[in-house]
Amino acid sequence: MSTITDKTAQSAVELSIGGMTCASCANRIERKLNKMDGVTATVNYATEKAKVTFPAGLDPQQLVSEVEKAGYSAALPAPPRADSETAGPGGAGEPADEMRPLRTRLIVSLVLSVPIIAMAMIPPLQFMHWQWLSLVLGAPVVVYGGLPFHKAAWTNLRHGAATMDTLVSLGTLAALGWSLWALFFGTAGTPGMTHPFEFTIARTDGSGNIYLEAAAGVTAFILAGRYFEARSKRKAGAALRALLELGAKEVAVLRDGTEVRIPTDQLATGDRFVVRPGEKIATDGVVEEGTSAVDASMLTGESVPVEVRPGDAVTGATVNAGGRLIVRATRIGADTQLAQMARLVEEAQTGKAEVQRLADRISGIFVPIVIALALGTLGFWLGTGAGAAAAFTAAVAVLIIACPCALGLATPTALLVGTGRGAQLGILIKGPEVLESTRKVDTVVLDKTGTVTEGKMTLVETHVADGEDEGEVLRLAGALEHASEHPIAQAVARGAADRVGTLPPVEDFTNVEGLGVQGIVDGHAVLVGRPKLLAEWSQHLPVDLERDFAAAQAAGRTAVAVGWDGKARAILVVADVVKATSAEAIRDLRALGLTPVLLTGDNEAVAKTVAAEVGIDEVIAEVLPKDKVDVVKRLQAEGRAVAMVGDGVNDAAALAQADLGLAMGTGTDAAIEASDLTLVRGDLRVAADAIRLSRRTLRTIKGNLFWAFAYNVAALPLAAMGLLNPMIAGAAMAFSSVFVVSNSLRLRGFK
Repeated sequence: MSTITDKTAQSAVELSIGGMTCASCANRIERKLNKMDGVTATVNYATEKAKVTFPAGLDPQQLVSEVEKAGYSAALPAPPRADSETAGPGGAGEPADEMRPLRTRLIVSLVLSVPIIAMAMIPPLQFMHWQWLSLVLGAPVVVYGGLPFHKAAWTNLRHGAATMDTLVSLGTLAALGWSLWALFFGTAGTPGMTHPFEFTIARTDGSGNIYLEAAAGVTAFILAGRYFEARSKRKAGAALRALLELGAKEVAVLRDGTEVRIPTDQLATGDRFVVRPGEKIATDGVVEEGTSAVDASMLTGESVPVEVRPGDAVTGATVNAGGRLIVRATRIGADTQLAQMARLVEEAQTGKAEVQRLADRISGIFVPIVIALALGTLGFWLGTGAGAAAAFTAAVAVLIIACPCALGLATPTALLVGTGRGAQLGILIKGPEVLESTRKVDTVVLDKTGTVTEGKMTLVETHVADGEDEGEVLRLAGALEHASEHPIAQAVARGAADRVGTLPPVEDFTNVEGLGVQGIVDGHAVLVGRPKLLAEWSQHLPVDLERDFAAAQAAGRTAVAVGWDGKARAILVVADVVKATSAEAIRDLRALGLTPVLLTGDNEAVAKTVAAEVGIDEVIAEVLPKDKVDVVKRLQAEGRAVAMVGDGVNDAAALAQADLGLAMGTGTDAAIEASDLTLVRGDLRVAADAIRLSRRTLRTIKGNLFWAFAYNVAALPLAAMGLLNPMIAGAAMAFSSVFVVSNSLRLRGFK
């Protein structure tokens, strides 16, 4: 994926970006790169990638330098490696390694913070010299645990910006700095010093107060929030890995008439290779010998296997469901349909506008106000002659009380409870960005096969000629079809076995190319297949069966004729049936204010039949896999906010492009990875539950953010007046955190 491609005087490269802490960082890098002559860049905060188009004469290393000047790290794509298929972009181990430093920081901070907070809040634990132990435990938390916040704050400062990181860094460093001053130069270091458990509001010079529990607690809490967020975000690149994993790993190539097994990436255009029944086709090509049915459902979404014969084109990663094929490779590597789909997914993900974290947006306004208030407080008390100690106490109290402990918990706790409840209900939510999308969607595009329908062929109708026994028809036809590997035959065999029980054995079984099957069952010469096969044995369909056959085809279903002993006996109809819960699900989605649209690669007759059955008015049929993205883009261009529900590889790019992607958990890994929400059970009703739960979780997060700030804002005037002692400051922080957590826990009751 990440290669440099030459164009006429233009080249393109994908840079890996490091050090971004919020969406505004991505915007900053984008602006910096776009200022360069002839350079066009888009930066995605979620995937941590920058797609850059630049003049062919420009050294890509200059792009890296420009990003580094902005205070972030950048890396050019690594050269292709032989094991790239298995490792995936960046190597399989990379995501785990990325998380390790953050996890280590979090564990260290939590272990050291608990005793500090306990000693500060519980007076009986304040033994002789307890304050010095607090310093020994607290300093590493603020310096080592909070290092990512300090780095980000420094980067922001250099660019004249402020985010939540600035607030965290300022507050924790102010609390640590003041505590050091109070311990070494004030009275806080005297043996036997205690923080009494009292809520007196009185002015103090602060020289006897330490704020280490606030500094350590805030750092640990906000690190926990960052860890949960990073864990949900790191899956952004996994959709591409899942797509590339779908291809065949090995292929049997014909060399001088003998089969030689080689890795797929060594295949060259023009090579002839063998595909046995049940195997994946290694790459895009043309059939040279053999006939078969190819199951392309995971790529195209078509539930009915495609019959192929010499001269027909086949696609890599589809499954050969019938006979042995010899295929000549026409496209390999990056030119195959599978690789093009991976590219579509990548482009859709990069283009998806990331929702900026609400906390950062609020912090951008809040931080300058707090800093101005702290400076104003300092100036006021110095001006009134209250003394330097009292003035600095009040100014530092402003910074400490503004430090958003609850703010760091507001999003992760609601997300944790919401996603936990979702998992119990069979809904997996990827991350906080997803929730913002659920609020605004007004159109839901539903893939037909596997989403609204079962996604597999089922025997739905049996039409028998006058005087024939339906049970006998099913017994003989089912037995013969059981010997075939064709998916339609398997559907007939399953349906027959379910209705009549054990099927008898078959003798002299023959697969008649492109027409059907024949064999001996219980002494009868049985034929199952197209009416043409029966006609060759002078078994013509009576008028009523001909009518049934035509009606089934008109409804877009697949019909096969059955005959034995010189006479046509029945028509069996096979179709991909609508799931029992789909109609109810469509009603639920409409109740949420969403307009359902059915999208399918199947023909219009089938699509309209299914849509009518479940109550969908808008149908878009006969759409090629690569065009599904265009349909979503077109609806978005009309001003609609689109949710997409799908289950196949062919849906992956559209799921990534949609404002909200919902994948059926019964579908392919590629679809699941490209989606925002996964519906574990494969029941479409869960889609409505998922949207309701996401909207409720988002409301909870917004409520949490409001209250987290409300507590801080309410306490700021007291801090500015110098009326806050450490007990009240600590209690206010703890109370706001407890409120945020308990508010989030209400989500556990979601039905």
